[in-house]
Amino acid sequence: MAGERDFHHIKRVVVKVGSSSIIYPTGRPNLSQMEQLARQLADLHNQGKEVLLVTSGAIGVGQHRLGYTRRPRTIPEKQAAAAVGQGMLMHMYDKFFGEYGIAVGQILLTREDFSDRRRFLNARNTMYTLLRQGVVPVINENDTVAVEEIKLGDNDNLAALVATLVDAELLVLLSDIAGLYDADPRKDSGARLIAEVHEITPELEALSGGAGTPVGTGGIVTKLQAARIAMHAGIVTVLASSSEKDVVRRVVAGEPLGTVFWPCSRLEKKKCWIAYSSTVHGRIYVDEGAARALLENGKSLLPSGIIRVEGSFEMGNTVSICDPAGKEIARGIVNYSSAEVERIKGLQTREIARVLGHKDYDEVVHRNNLVLDI
Repeated sequence: MAGERDFHHIKRVVVKVGSSSIIYPTGRPNLSQMEQLARQLADLHNQGKEVLLVTSGAIGVGQHRLGYTRRPRTIPEKQAAAAVGQGMLMHMYDKFFGEYGIAVGQILLTREDFSDRRRFLNARNTMYTLLRQGVVPVINENDTVAVEEIKLGDNDNLAALVATLVDAELLVLLSDIAGLYDADPRKDSGARLIAEVHEITPELEALSGGAGTPVGTGGIVTKLQAARIAMHAGIVTVLASSSEKDVVRRVVAGEPLGTVFWPCSRLEKKKCWIAYSSTVHGRIYVDEGAARALLENGKSLLPSGIIRVEGSFEMGNTVSICDPAGKEIARGIVNYSSAEVERIKGLQTREIARVLGHKDYDEVVHRNNLVLDI
C-alpha cells in the first residue's frame, strides 16, 4: 500500500476542518469554503461512502456574534462564545448539506466520553446508528461544558479519536497549510513538502510549532499527535490544504496531495483505547531490569521491579509506566490501587498475600493490558 495512494476501497472516512479554514480573520464564517466542503462530502456520501465531519469554528463564530474583538481567553468567555457559535455553525451545515438532501446530526464530545469505557461505547453506538440512517455526523468538542480537566484541547486529536472510535479507514485533516514540510514554509521559501511519512520520529517532531493562526488552537504538533494515534490504529491519514480545489474528493481519489501518514503496527482496539483515550491517573516508576523485561521481552509488570509510585489510582485505572529517568515507556491498566502498589513495590509475587492479606493477581499490570512505546 505504501507509495501508492489507492483509496477506492475506502468505505468510512473522517474529515476534520480547522477554524482558519472556515472562518475569516474577521470572525465571520467563510460560507464559500463551508459550501464547497459540504458539496464534496455529499458527493462521497452519494457514492455510498460513510462520512463523518469533525469541525472547529464554534468559538470563532460565537466571538464575533458576541462582539469580542479578540479570541476569548477565560473558560467562561470561551463557553459563552461556543454556546452561541455552535448553534450558528450547525445551522449553516444543516443548510448546506440539506441542499443535497442529506441530514446532519450534531455530536458534542469531551475527553470523558473517550476515557470512560461505557461512554466510549455509547458514543460509538450513536455514530454507527446515524451512519446506518444515512446521516452525516457533525462532531465538535463540547466547549460549552468542557473545563481544562476534561478538554481534548484541539480537534486534530478529537478527529483521530473519532476515527479510531468508528473504525474509519481514512482520516483527512484539512488545514491552512498544504502538508508537512521540512521547515516552516511561512518563514522559509525553500521549505519542501514531505509527501509520505511511515514513522513519526523525533526529527519530525522537532519540526512542530505552536498554534498557526489567531482563530485556531492547533498547529503541526497536534497534527502529528493525531497522525500517530491514527497510524497505530491502522488508519491512513492525509494532511492537506483546505483551500485546494475539491481537496477531499481528490484525496479520496488517490491524488498525491499533501502528506500521507501510512499506518504502522496496528494496536488492537482495547490497547488503542488504553494508549490514547483512557485517562492516566498516576505513574509507576520501574527499575532498569523491569524496563528491559517490558520493552524487550514483552513481560507483565511485577511488583519486584517497581521503585516508586506517584498519584492516586484505583484498580482498573490507567497508569503511565516510567523508567528510572522518568521517561514514559508504557501505559497500562493496573490490578491494584496506588496504596496497595506502594505497599508491595519491590517485593516478590509470593509476598503479595502476606502484605495485603489477599492476592487477586500476580501482576501489577498484565501484558494483555499494557501498551509499549506510547
